[in-house]
Amino acid sequence: MNYVRNLHTATVLPNGKVLVTGGFGKDGRLNSSELYDPSTETWTITSNMNYSRDYHTASILTNGKVLITGGEDLWGPLGTAELYDPSTGTWATTGNMTYVRQCHTASTLKNGKVLITGGDNYEILNSAELY
Repeated sequence: MNYVRNLHTATVLPNGKVLVTGGFGKDGRLNSSELYDPSTETWTITSNMNYSRDYHTASILTNGKVLITGGEDLWGPLGTAELYDPSTGTWATTGNMTYVRQCHTASTLKNGKVLITGGDNYEILNSAELY
């Protein structure tokens, strides 16, 4: 990888590359993202997310985009979400979640929706929402 990081996500894209996003690095939370190409065993930097975050989730959508939800920044848990488009290598913000949350799960369902569950916002959550 080009950056040291932990508390990040790694998502296999439809083209076989792996998108690594966010996490915590030497200088704090990261908004950086990079791609690993297993066919060439190389790492390349792609565009930055709109928000620095760790403890977030990354879900591949049926259209091939990657949905990033929640996590934590310097001020606490996040309710923001953003989409990565592998065809353009760009990020776009999308609708916020109902609840701010970190350490949650996000599962892509057969119908294409993403079920976001649990986590915490300084209290452990039992809520769920669909994207």
